[in-house]
Amino acid sequence: LPSRSSHHNRTMPIKVGLNGFGRIGRLAFRGAWDRPEIEIVHVNELKGGAKTSAYMLQYDSVHLKWGDHQCIESEDGKSFTVDGRKIGFSESPTIEGVPWKELGCEMVLECTGNFLSSKVLQPYLDGGVKRVVVSAPVKEPSVLNVVMGVNDDKLTAEHVICTAASCTTNCLAPVVKVIHENLEIKSGMITTIHNVTGTQTLVDSTDTGKKQDLRRGRSGMVNLSPTSTGSATAIAEVFPELKGKLNGLAVRVPLCNGSITDCVFTVGRDTTAEEVNKLLKDASEGALKGILGFETRPLVSTDYINENRSSVVDAPCTMVVQGNLVKIYAWYDNEWGYSMRLVDLAVKVAKDYLGA
Repeated sequence: LPSRSSHHNRTMPIKVGLNGFGRIGRLAFRGAWDRPEIEIVHVNELKGGAKTSAYMLQYDSVHLKWGDHQCIESEDGKSFTVDGRKIGFSESPTIEGVPWKELGCEMVLECTGNFLSSKVLQPYLDGGVKRVVVSAPVKEPSVLNVVMGVNDDKLTAEHVICTAASCTTNCLAPVVKVIHENLEIKSGMITTIHNVTGTQTLVDSTDTGKKQDLRRGRSGMVNLSPTSTGSATAIAEVFPELKGKLNGLAVRVPLCNGSITDCVFTVGRDTTAEEVNKLLKDASEGALKGILGFETRPLVSTDYINENRSSVVDAPCTMVVQGNLVKIYAWYDNEWGYSMRLVDLAVKVAKDYLGA
């Protein structure tokens, strides 16, 4: 079978399984394809079989066709190929229903959104998987929710399960890091203007998801729907001293991609919009380069589709009122940007703990 050109300088990338092939799972697959440290060898997905998974990997209504890659279902329906390379496929509703170890998977990217505690994730470890990286927060002290560029230095060998936190936390945390470390955040509120996701419906229906949110059951195509976000409170896991000082909401909007977070903070000393922007710009060019962006042009949401960085400050919108009330807009591609951080985390785990 043909090998990827980027793997020519490695003989043994870490083999990775992927459980859940929805929006994040498929984009993570794309993002991981050219990373020499890891190789996705198996996908488990309940819906549609290998034919659908291959098709949805190659074609995407938001992120468009995946270059010149060819994704084709095998004749027996038990695998698909990408440019001739075989990817195993299964349709198990349970973790233990997939022989991850026998398939060679040392790590699994858990992207179903359904297994969100160490107890329900334990079957991976019991089955011989060495590391699990989850594409959603797990709210337990033993599991580190990692925001790359902000707290990934806290990851240790003991964190056999870790997560890439949430897309909005990845957008918010770099901004919080800069403002808190330089101006000291006393309190804050955020609102993320967030695109529709698979938890919403095309037409009014019953929300059957985890949240049982009546507003998420209303049509995502014609409504602005206020709903919850755990991103602000999750910041306390990264900055414990901010526990109880940040909160926020989301407003789901009828767009497919390109979200923006409105951050409002009361800070510990007087500042100016110019100083705030300089702090953010310096960070974007220094310690947070590749994670935090700084944009002076008057861009709009579609300009941020396929944005690799976690968060991009909209510099012209920065405001300061009465010296200590700071407002910042931060854009993010809630699908692609987050998926790239998930892959970055997987690569870090592979290099630091699995010998990639």
